[in-house]
Amino acid sequence: MKYMLLIYGNQETWDALHAEGIDGVLDQHRVLSEELMAKGEFVDGIGLTAAGARVVTVNDGVAAITDGPFTEAKEVLAGYYIVDCSLERATEIATRLPEARYSPIEIRSFTDPLET
Repeated sequence: MKYMLLIYGNQETWDALHAEGIDGVLDQHRVLSEELMAKGEFVDGIGLTAAGARVVTVNDGVAAITDGPFTEAKEVLAGYYIVDCSLERATEIATRLPEARYSPIEIRSFTDPLET
């Protein structure tokens, strides 16, 4: 089963991660990614930036476009991993993400496009 681990955060998260040493945080991601690749569990993953981000909504056929990735939420989506493993293993992987100490990590399964 494929799961997406959604990494959320806010300015407090980034400040805390930088305070503990961002190079060490990035190393933790490298180590985890290498482990997942070696086990055949890694499908995809990358960090996201707010630079150039937009929010698009369409009401009555009219598009409204605003700058920023910000919807009505306290945290923003900062990155993700896609893994192919059990839910239990996806949960264990999520606990190892350095951001989990400061912000939620959401685990979502993919829908099967062939299911009706």
